[in-house]
Amino acid sequence: MDDNSAHSAQQDVPLCVDLDGTLLKTDTLWESLVALLLRNPLLVFAAVTWVFRGKAAFKNEVSARVNRDPATWPYRTDIVDFITREKQKGRSIVLATGAPEKVAEGVAKQLGLFDEVFHTTPETNLTSSRKRKALVERFGEAGFDYIGDSKDDIAVFEAARRAYVVAPDRAAARWATGHGAEVLVPRAVNLRLILKSMRVHQWLKNALLAVPLVLNHELLNFSPLLSVVVAFFSFSFAASFVYILNDLADLENDRLHHRKKERPLASGRLSIPDGFKLACGLLFASFALALFLPITFFGILLVYIAATTAYSFLLKRKLLVDVFTLAGLFTLRIIAGGAAINSDLSFWLLAFSIFFFLSLALVKRYVELSELSEEEGSKRMGRGYYAADIEMIGQAGISSAFGAALVLALYVNSEEVQQMYATPLFLWPLCPMIVYMLLRIWMLARRSEMHDDPVVFIIRDWRSQLVTAVGAILVLAAAIYPL
Repeated sequence: MDDNSAHSAQQDVPLCVDLDGTLLKTDTLWESLVALLLRNPLLVFAAVTWVFRGKAAFKNEVSARVNRDPATWPYRTDIVDFITREKQKGRSIVLATGAPEKVAEGVAKQLGLFDEVFHTTPETNLTSSRKRKALVERFGEAGFDYIGDSKDDIAVFEAARRAYVVAPDRAAARWATGHGAEVLVPRAVNLRLILKSMRVHQWLKNALLAVPLVLNHELLNFSPLLSVVVAFFSFSFAASFVYILNDLADLENDRLHHRKKERPLASGRLSIPDGFKLACGLLFASFALALFLPITFFGILLVYIAATTAYSFLLKRKLLVDVFTLAGLFTLRIIAGGAAINSDLSFWLLAFSIFFFLSLALVKRYVELSELSEEEGSKRMGRGYYAADIEMIGQAGISSAFGAALVLALYVNSEEVQQMYATPLFLWPLCPMIVYMLLRIWMLARRSEMHDDPVVFIIRDWRSQLVTAVGAILVLAAAIYPL
């Protein structure tokens, strides 16, 4: 056969493309189900009845109740480009998916590349052998090329003239290796991706659990130190569990954000089922570690999980309630640290913590509002603020900074400090240092130079690190060095 004949034969063979995990980086059923249950959790009972009617009926019931803009699905641009090139060569392009008609036709209309669409009907779940049968009846055995990604596609691969594999699961990867199939996109789930989805850098916030240990001058005592370490990982695993739930809830919004769209779940690099498995594993690990600590700590951990979950799904959209909740969650970490070592906490410490972290929470909202114009109005990214609120937020945040310094000054002058420290005089410089740290953050925010979470900024910023180190030296000197 000459080159022209081979090229003509290639054009006569349609290219069939799977949707979930292949053309898209995600699974449309999982995303639709998550969106549906988040909107109305009571539908979980209806979903159980749909399952007993079969997977085809289940998919169509879920799809019928979720209105998703096809433009917001995470498309694999390299696969779209590939089928676009094949389309330009004159090939017929076919979408062959197990997704229901509403989803399949929406994607086909959005891309405008497909000549035919095969999809699941209320009676037939078009996957595996059923998809193979439909394509063979339409194009004949070995009468089509197929692009797929999973073990369900293996039956279709075996009936195709040529198979292409995209981000394959374990079974599909084995089949591709054994049959010499071309891998268009390799699978890229690794430890780094898992750690990123857990937001391990946010664990630094849980260092607050050590505050009671330090203030009680027990940092060098092995038993309480070990308890705080265990508490740290328990809280961190719980925090990562909630972060993953939050990412699952905000998939669509995150994909519209210039930075958050790169998160593992939003980008599709981590699948929703894998995300659920990881979240469940983290929750189990958190509870397992908590069993080694006092029961009070376990109770506080449950409160923390409930509060952070409520914040992620509801409270973060409520005017001012969101910032007070954030401040409370930081303070709750300190309370948990005290519970881990059976230590009573000072009223002064808790009051200082509320004002300090309220100021930082308000910085976070201030930065978000500073990116708005007056015309954009309210509730950007689901928040309950208007652009015009920015000055009020700034005034409240700066006032909270001075409130924190005032509480610290009253604490330094209290009888409690006089009894605990050899030289309380060394603690007085902490007051202007706290004001310096917070006012500097507010000035950077006002200049639009604050791009990180303010707590993370404090941890990374060398000036804040220097202030913290000097403060620690002053506390140590006040404790052990009498004048």
